[in-house]
Parts: sequence; C-alpha cells; structure tokens
Amino acid sequence: MLEASQNNELPAIPGKRYFTIGEVSELCDVKPHVLRYWEQEFPNLSPVKRRGNRRYYQRQDVILIRQIRALLYEQGYTIGGARAKLANPDAEETSTQQHQMMDDTVKQLEELLDYIKS
Repeated sequence: MLEASQNNELPAIPGKRYFTIGEVSELCDVKPHVLRYWEQEFPNLSPVKRRGNRRYYQRQDVILIRQIRALLYEQGYTIGGARAKLANPDAEETSTQQHQMMDDTVKQLEELLDYIKS
C-alpha cells in the first residue's frame, strides 16, 4: 500500500517481535495519543496489552499503522474512508472495472444504433 518513495521517509522496521508505543511512534512518525485514538477507530489494530495496560505492537501492527498513516496524511482519506478502504481494498478496483464495462456497453450500443440508422 505504501509506495517506495513513502517508505524511504520512514525508518526501517527492526527485526523485533514486539514494539512499545514510543518505538512505534518514532517508526511511523505519529504521536502516541494518535496511535491510541486509531486503536478505537480501526478494529483490526489491536496491540497486545500486558501488565499495567502497556501496549506492545507486533510487526503487522506497525505495517498497518503505516498504511493508515499513508491513507490519512498522504492520500487525504477521512477516518471513515480509510476504515472502509482497509476493510475492502478491492472495492475501488471493482468499481473501476464496472465503469469500464458500462462504457464499453454504451459504445457498442451506439455503434449498433448507427448501423441500424444507416
């Protein structure tokens, strides 16, 4: 989901199993309070909570946070739009294919109408 140029702006994800909220904040260039808010808004973002309610993020969580960040900050999606995009990433592609099929059908019908008129 992130383009190569956007990946270069953020630091590489270390080969650790768990990351604290502070580490994720630095890796994704997002403040910790924003990460806590995103946990409420995006159901598939759920870090492991241990003793004292400390959050520990896994690698897939960091990747998801980077995707959310790209959708919100770089592509201009709203929270609801980003949530929908992550829930169904193929919806936009399917919609584009449907529009193309309709355009092709209209073109064929216009050609048929021209043929009938002549």
